[in-house]
Amino acid sequence: MYIPTFLFIACSGTSGTKEEEKQTNNQEVNVKADRPVILFFGNSLTAGYGLDEEDAFPALVQDKIDSVGLEYTVINGGLSGETTASGLNRLDWFLEEGPAIFVLELGGNDGLRGISVSETRKNLKAIIQKVRQSYPDTEIVLAGMQIPPNMGQEYTEQFKGMYETIAVEESVHLIPFLLEGVAGDPELNLPDGIHPTEEGHEIVAETVWENIFPLL
Repeated sequence: MYIPTFLFIACSGTSGTKEEEKQTNNQEVNVKADRPVILFFGNSLTAGYGLDEEDAFPALVQDKIDSVGLEYTVINGGLSGETTASGLNRLDWFLEEGPAIFVLELGGNDGLRGISVSETRKNLKAIIQKVRQSYPDTEIVLAGMQIPPNMGQEYTEQFKGMYETIAVEESVHLIPFLLEGVAGDPELNLPDGIHPTEEGHEIVAETVWENIFPLL
């Protein structure tokens, strides 16, 4: 399981050899722990597959937050290979600390595997409803995704339209297409053609930032 950023900080804060370094690190952890949390919950796109964690778009969003002096802590809850079903199963662990903003980025692996759109829709709605039931005041953002037409045009169109339908039905904020300006561009994707490069993540971070900044 992918371990959120704040746990790495907590662990590294005890490894210094100087007492002053320990105290400084502990103070930083406490400050970050007191901040409202923005939780990015997704698959390898969120996790930053093929890149260092600090180059993935959630970390870049944290940089943008810090640059404008806002007091939020970003947690990267991305896990490579995650489907909507497995995401629903591991959600409880991440909800132990209520997020102020919950960004849901799942469904892409369902589409690539040809899982029925109705099943994917059901799981995404269940995740949203579970977050809302636990934390009614949390702002929920759904990141839309599109897939290649490998599964047929009808499936591809149904998948694409699913996110807008869910956003309307569940009254959540929608990022129409997370990979806008990145998908299909060889220069912005790794050789697999699916996962963004560092430059690609910078564009994704800008797309996310434009959508969540009004919520801050």
